[in-house]
Amino acid sequence: MDVRRRPPQPQSSSPKASDALPLPLYLTNGIFFTLFFSVAYFLLHRWRDKIRNSTPLHILSLSELFGLLCLIASFIYLLGFFGIDFVQSFISKPESDEDHQRFILHEDRKIHCGLPPPKAKPVELPQDDEEIVERVVSGEIPSYSLESKLGDCLRAAKIRREAVQRLAGRGVEGLPLEGFDYDSILGQCCEMPVGYVQIPVGIAGPLLLNGCDYSVPMATTEGCLVASTNRGCKAIYASGGATCVLLRDAMTRAPVVRFSSAKRATDLKFFLEDPLNFDTLSVVFNKSSRFARLQNIQCAIAGKNLYIRFSCSTGDAMGMNMVSKGVQNVLDFLQNDFPDMDVIGISGNYCSDKKPSAVNWIEGRGKSVVCETVITGDVVSKVLKTTVPALVELNMLKNLTGSAIAGALGGFNAHAANIVSAIFIATGQDPAQNIESSHCITMMEAINDGRDLHISVTMPSIEVGTVGGGTQLASQSACLNLLGVKGANKESPGSNARLLATIVAGAVLAGELSLMSAISAGQLVKSHMKYNRSSRDITKIGS
Repeated sequence: MDVRRRPPQPQSSSPKASDALPLPLYLTNGIFFTLFFSVAYFLLHRWRDKIRNSTPLHILSLSELFGLLCLIASFIYLLGFFGIDFVQSFISKPESDEDHQRFILHEDRKIHCGLPPPKAKPVELPQDDEEIVERVVSGEIPSYSLESKLGDCLRAAKIRREAVQRLAGRGVEGLPLEGFDYDSILGQCCEMPVGYVQIPVGIAGPLLLNGCDYSVPMATTEGCLVASTNRGCKAIYASGGATCVLLRDAMTRAPVVRFSSAKRATDLKFFLEDPLNFDTLSVVFNKSSRFARLQNIQCAIAGKNLYIRFSCSTGDAMGMNMVSKGVQNVLDFLQNDFPDMDVIGISGNYCSDKKPSAVNWIEGRGKSVVCETVITGDVVSKVLKTTVPALVELNMLKNLTGSAIAGALGGFNAHAANIVSAIFIATGQDPAQNIESSHCITMMEAINDGRDLHISVTMPSIEVGTVGGGTQLASQSACLNLLGVKGANKESPGSNARLLATIVAGAVLAGELSLMSAISAGQLVKSHMKYNRSSRDITKIGS
């Protein structure tokens, strides 16, 4: 008897639920699908009739009871067949991969939503820095997460720096790494650091301002700038000093809101500008900070859009975050009486921040300051090497007429931005706010029968602070300390920031005086060729 043996069947690595079924899998699934939907339709049809006839739903006939049992049985089968694989696909994920994905999602949420650093258990990392670098390069470890994973900001910067060099294929040997406190900038000043840039700091002065001497720190890479400002300080000192007056102190923020009609927008405008409502709005605004004090609300209409410019004092802080919190409080309060108000943005560019604008030039933002001095004829000729008539004529044709022809907006000066930027960088201010802070008009006039020169600078929007941001860093804090305005003034909140603004204006006055004299005497090109040229071959640096 020829008995043919069946070839051995390959054994499945794991038994399937369908192996125990007496019918083909597709037929079994079809039966239970049909049973589930048929019974569900039958029960819904019967319950609809009960509702129409006011029959209690919990009273079941034999057919309804049998249908309910079939519905439950078919649901259990379908859930077991299709649901187990779905659940196991998550359970079978490697734990390390799950943790990694969770961390990435958490970090993405933190970055995009401004959430605080996670307090969850950090993912274990190998101790070898080389392996960590490779994982950063491969994308397995996000570069932005190194500080939170390692718990060592300097080590994180080193690893990130090496990863960046490998990815870019270029070195950064000239960029310093050691000697900086990276912990001080974590979550505050800079993300994903790989080093720091060195900017030399020079001292101009003494600047004699309102009877006090100030040594003005200036961080710059432009040769001749500190020397020129120093010469202006010398001329001011020799003439008895300068006087500076603070005109206004108010940071602004202007949200934009939209209504369904222009009529509704004007209703809110009239409400906000009504003096009877100001006290209520002030209480709501001021609760954002013990230093924030609402001063004024100014509105502008564009169709059915309303721009609301809030002005407030902010103590010794520059105050952008402070005023934004107060504005948010007021917007939330207004929603009660104006529920149809749609807040488009917390800033609608009517503030206006980090942009040249007529509203800042006319209304002011931050600290509004005017600074003046009288330079005697002897000082003009001996120190500045020019004459009073030449300076007055040059100022009229250059700073006033020339700027008007150019269509300048707040730029009726020689180089106010030079001095403002240098002091801002040295003292930890926001360099981008140099744009509006450099709004300045320089005026010159011959007085005392033409013998002496009266010069003034009017700057309506100097935005400075002595607390927060970059002012806390060691180098910038030292420069503020040199000026006597480090930190907050506990006896008179806001005094340090206001004094810093007057020093900025005084330094601008000195810079304007010296540069205009150099141009008037034809010395500008000669001095820049002497102080702003280098014969050093930079291609050999770091080689």
